[in-house]
Formats: sequence, C-alpha cells, structure tokens
Amino acid sequence: MKTGFTILLMTLILGLGGIKAQTSGSKDDNLIQFSGVVLDQDSLTPIPFVSIIIKGTNRGFLTNFNGFFSLILKPGDELEFHSVSHRNRSYKIADTLKQKYYYAIQVLTKDTFQLENVDVYPWPSREDFKRAFLALDLSESDADRASRNIESEAATYLERNQTASASENYKYVMQAYYTKIYTMGQQPSIDLLNPIKWAAFIDSWRKGKLSNKKKKN
Repeated sequence: MKTGFTILLMTLILGLGGIKAQTSGSKDDNLIQFSGVVLDQDSLTPIPFVSIIIKGTNRGFLTNFNGFFSLILKPGDELEFHSVSHRNRSYKIADTLKQKYYYAIQVLTKDTFQLENVDVYPWPSREDFKRAFLALDLSESDADRASRNIESEAATYLERNQTASASENYKYVMQAYYTKIYTMGQQPSIDLLNPIKWAAFIDSWRKGKLSNKKKKN
C-alpha cells in the first residue's frame, strides 16, 4: 500500500510540474491553479470520475481515471466534490493565497445508499391476475407434454446410436480403477458369490420381471 501511494504521489508531482510549465505565462494575477488528487479515506486509492463543481457557478470538472484534477480558480472559490459511492465534501479556497499554484489531496468517505423496496408483479393489477389464474389450463402435465414432444423414432435412434458422454466414461474408468485397487493382492470379486446380488435375482424372478414373454402381433 505504501509503495502504491508513493508512486501515485510521484505521478502527481510530475503531472503538476508539466502543467505549471504550460501555464507559467498567464497574465491574470488574480487566478490560481488548483491541482490535486481525490483518494478514498479507507484504502487511500484514487477515486476516478469525481464531479468537482465551483459553488455558485455552472462550471464543473471530472477527475481522471487516477483521481487527478487541475483547475483554474479565483481565491475565495468553494469547491464541491460529488461521488456516487462517497459522501459529498466541500473545500474552501483561502482568499489570502499569494502563490499561483496550490496543491491538495482531497479525501472522501465511503457512503452506503439504502434504496426503497420495489415490488415487481407480472400482472398490472389483481383483476388481471385473477383472470389469468382462472384461464390457466392444467389439463395436461409436464410428462404428457414431454411424451408428445419426443418422437418414438427419434428416441429409438438415440438409443441405438447414442454414445457415452465424457462424464460417463470418466465415472466408468474411475470405478474400474477403484475396484482394481480394492482387490489388489487378492482374487477379484465375483458377483456370483455375492449374496446381495442373489437376493435381488430371486426377488426379480418371483415378481416375474425375468420372464420371456413373446410380443403379440
């Protein structure tokens, strides 16, 4: 943070030096050049695009992306700093200044705006909602619409030609890898000796799920 702040001050000094050289030939002795940078109070980072207004006039300026500004003012002018995310601040230029170039660092404090709640309705009024609710058609379900939209021929084609996705292939390979590690140093497990598989087979056989029925023409 200190290194970044030092670089910012060096850039400010170099920029002010160049502006001072360009305006050294001014003939109006009543004007001063007021330059500086606007920083955030907490992080000391530059605040870009801060509005600077000379109070009582219609003259306004904006800070650049680095928070830098340079104005031509009269002694006694008052500046107002406005930022969307920070509190407004004012700065009074002393009317007893004798130097032609005046430098300052303006610090702004962050502010939080609490917006009012906004209720968004899909219908303009309660009467429109009532009419739309009463006209709602619930005669068919999502499953009915899905079965109507999917053609049987297209589904059959996908069943015959659809290949496994990358995620499915990854799960299959990893499952085989875990099985290999689990049985490392011993005989691989065989499902024929698995009592849970046999129980599931007998249950399916009793319920007739394994019966070979011929399709009627």
